[in-house]
Amino acid sequence: MPVADALVLSHPEQYERLRIACPEAAPTAVLAGDPCFDRMLAARPHRERFRRALGVRPGQRLVLLNSTWNSDSLVGDGEEGGGDVIAALLDRVATEFPVDEYRFAAILHPNVWHGHGPGQIRSWLDRARRGGLALIDPLKGWRQALLAADAVIGDHGSVTYYAAALGTPVLLGAAPLDALDPDAPISAFMREAPQLDPEASLAAQIERLIARHRPLPGPAEFTTSVPGESAERLRRLFYSMMGAPEPARPASLEPLPLPDYEAGTVTVPLRVLSQVRGTGEIAVSRWAGPPPWTRADSGGDGDGDDDGYGYGEMHVAVHEDTRDVDQLDLADVIFRDGAPGDPRFGSPSIWTAEVLRRYQCCSLAAYVTGPSACVVRMRGEEPLWVVAAPAPATEGVRGVDPAVYASALYAWLATSDHDAGAPDKRLARAAADGLSVRTGARLHHVRIEPLAPLG
Repeated sequence: MPVADALVLSHPEQYERLRIACPEAAPTAVLAGDPCFDRMLAARPHRERFRRALGVRPGQRLVLLNSTWNSDSLVGDGEEGGGDVIAALLDRVATEFPVDEYRFAAILHPNVWHGHGPGQIRSWLDRARRGGLALIDPLKGWRQALLAADAVIGDHGSVTYYAAALGTPVLLGAAPLDALDPDAPISAFMREAPQLDPEASLAAQIERLIARHRPLPGPAEFTTSVPGESAERLRRLFYSMMGAPEPARPASLEPLPLPDYEAGTVTVPLRVLSQVRGTGEIAVSRWAGPPPWTRADSGGDGDGDDDGYGYGEMHVAVHEDTRDVDQLDLADVIFRDGAPGDPRFGSPSIWTAEVLRRYQCCSLAAYVTGPSACVVRMRGEEPLWVVAAPAPATEGVRGVDPAVYASALYAWLATSDHDAGAPDKRLARAAADGLSVRTGARLHHVRIEPLAPLG
């Protein structure tokens, strides 16, 4: 006698496997689609909202690290000697990806949270979170994150398969085929999808994954054979089992809610590579760990050119709320974010003056007042208002983190390029002409103005 009155399936191929595995249960099978996937399909028009909620700025790529819950998963202990893949990945994220060009987030299976406890999970990922990693709610936020993602590094869990079904590029960091039904569609996907090479550059693999991506047909085909129909089919099933008539109104699913905003503030000390170019641009890349060319194992000569970021000068920029408080005494640039009228800081003008008095090695203090502006002060100078010029209508003025503009101004004033003139002349030129700041492939135009008296 069947245990269940109805077994809901999302695709006919599941019926064939059920019939072979348990013929007695086959008569209870009902094809009713996948309500989880249908909710994601319906929410696709809100992708940009989900990206903004996760703190993804225009031009940034969002990469998700996704793990299911057993020892063969991305976060597993690697019984075959592979080790904890996600821990190794997070170390490489800090050193291979500039924070203004990439945003990373982690989706861990609820059983991982339950098995280890939320406190332990947050402790393990603390450094990565301070480096900008978003830790996604495993029950409420993972669908929205999948829709927002540009790429996923995952394993044999359902979330990774959903990502592939949505057409998102997937790189497999763990693919234990012996743990899967060889006839299941996910097994075919595991055999066909690109796999992570632990010895190769992770950044290069992600770039190649996105550039060469062609969605595999299997995940989208086998996730559901009746996309968009699950609400109708499930309601019909439930009311028929109760012996009650269905309501006259159309069946519907709860829309995916907009997640709370997560700014993605980076509080670990940042290594900043800057290059003042003859075109009048200042190229800036900020790193949460030692950039590839500075490591002994990189084979580079330490100036940045080996990794495609050009020759340049390095300085250190540190958020005032860093836990690495000793680095504040060594920072060239100290920054923070907050409301302009926050009484705890007096004002942006007062805060910048206090920082320069307290930290004698600091040359520039920057108070980020919003998504496109900051107040900066250099030693011996009055505070200045640094604001992004309007971008295309689709983006408004929201672009890169305004703390980047502070590092660009620092680089412009500290350049050894004699053609740029003395620092006071450079500052006057910047105030007159503004700055052109490049992060990755994007160019940002910035105005520099005197701060209003209330600043």
